[in-house]
Amino acid sequence: MAHELILIVDDHEQNRRLARDVLQFAGFRTLEAAGGVEGLALAAEHRPDLVLMDIRMPDMKGTEAVRKLREDERTAAIPVVALTSSTMKGDRERFLADGFDGYLEKPIRVREFPDQVRRHLA
Repeated sequence: MAHELILIVDDHEQNRRLARDVLQFAGFRTLEAAGGVEGLALAAEHRPDLVLMDIRMPDMKGTEAVRKLREDERTAAIPVVALTSSTMKGDRERFLADGFDGYLEKPIRVREFPDQVRRHLA
């Protein structure tokens, strides 16, 4: 069973709740943030094993948040995965170039999601 701490940053409560419930059922511990600003604070305080970051949030874009995480020595080494409904051609490459360590599409596939997250922890 996994005991890694996953920070879920998404402005939509339903998305956070679904990701949280699926990950907790799979044995992960979770933290949740409703936006980029809160996510940055929680990441610095708790230093999760992985951050799942939405791209489009009203307070701060995920691309800005990942840049700030990389600039902070406390959070620079934490893997950050874009969790987004942005699935246009080239999005994956753009997000990786922006500093993300990986890319997962929304809506999540409940059965596959825990294994997808585990792969980003390895």
